[in-house]
Amino acid sequence: MSGTGFVARLWSLVKKETRQLLRDRSNVAIGLVLPLVLILLFGYGISLDVKQASVAVVLEDASPQVDDVLAGLRLTPYIAPVVTRSMREAETLMQDHRIDAILRIPSDFSRRLAAGQAAAQLVVNGADASTARAVESYVTGALMRGAGPAAGVSVEPRLWFNDANTSTWYLVPGLIVLIMTLVGAFLTSLVVAREWERGTFEALFVSPVRPAEILLAKIVPYFCVGMIGFAMCLASARWLFDVPIVGSLALLVLASVLYLLVALGTGLLISSATKNQFLASQIALLSSFLPALMLSGFLFDLRNVPVVVRAVANVLPATHYLALIKTLFLAGDVWSIVVPKLLLLALYAAVLLAAARAVTRKRIA
Repeated sequence: MSGTGFVARLWSLVKKETRQLLRDRSNVAIGLVLPLVLILLFGYGISLDVKQASVAVVLEDASPQVDDVLAGLRLTPYIAPVVTRSMREAETLMQDHRIDAILRIPSDFSRRLAAGQAAAQLVVNGADASTARAVESYVTGALMRGAGPAAGVSVEPRLWFNDANTSTWYLVPGLIVLIMTLVGAFLTSLVVAREWERGTFEALFVSPVRPAEILLAKIVPYFCVGMIGFAMCLASARWLFDVPIVGSLALLVLASVLYLLVALGTGLLISSATKNQFLASQIALLSSFLPALMLSGFLFDLRNVPVVVRAVANVLPATHYLALIKTLFLAGDVWSIVVPKLLLLALYAAVLLAAARAVTRKRIA
């Protein structure tokens, strides 16, 4: 009878929470519409790639050999060469922010090329360091391909884990972390606090339901919303942006389930402890979503940040989840990464859900 009573109470609570979730349009907008907007924005509107970079070419040597070398610049989609008559004209274009770099071909270039000692001057606009490095790499690579082995060194590059050489393969898997955090932590940070503010939570005190049943009932609807968001990301990654899934789909789903439980536990802990929607939303934003965006490795490589920031980032569950899904998406089932990260996410989920249960009591403080 106790098992039957538990199921009946839980089912009633789940239906109540589902009705409340669907009744509030802001929940539907954040849980379903916003993930779709983020998918389209990050997939189509945001790119870390540099394409059609304007490069002014100052030709002081107009020999056929120079044309052969510069052919590499004209055939790549990453560079848009602009021939100028003088270095002064090129510098003016650079100062007006109309070009990203200047490539100066000296008058003795063809003679030095025949001797295997050719050199060209490359001036790059360093206002944006990442763009400058990309343009420098593109121009250098194009010149080496155009010059061929006669220039001295032949480089044959290969890209592992990103055959398409596009930032979309990097951004879309990372977007899953943001959506799962947004749905799991931000939305659930409001559910208990909302009931405290409305005075409906006290009505549950006189019922036979237990605190664990209350939390479980609040988890189920938002868990479903989070998994719908995950499915949307997975479908868009595979069929909209052609991001490969090299690893096991089952492991990818398992990792996402564990992280979603981590996010739900974080949101419920915040909501139960604060009992105020505004305060809960601010704490959830500062402790979950912003760290997932800024410190998980989504925007930049954590090896390039100070040691203290890196240490804080390594404490965040989002950092480990991001490393795990990128591995499963692009590298495959690398067990030395997959197993420790899964165990760590399971530990985070157990601790946070237990903490949320501990602060949720059927009494008015």
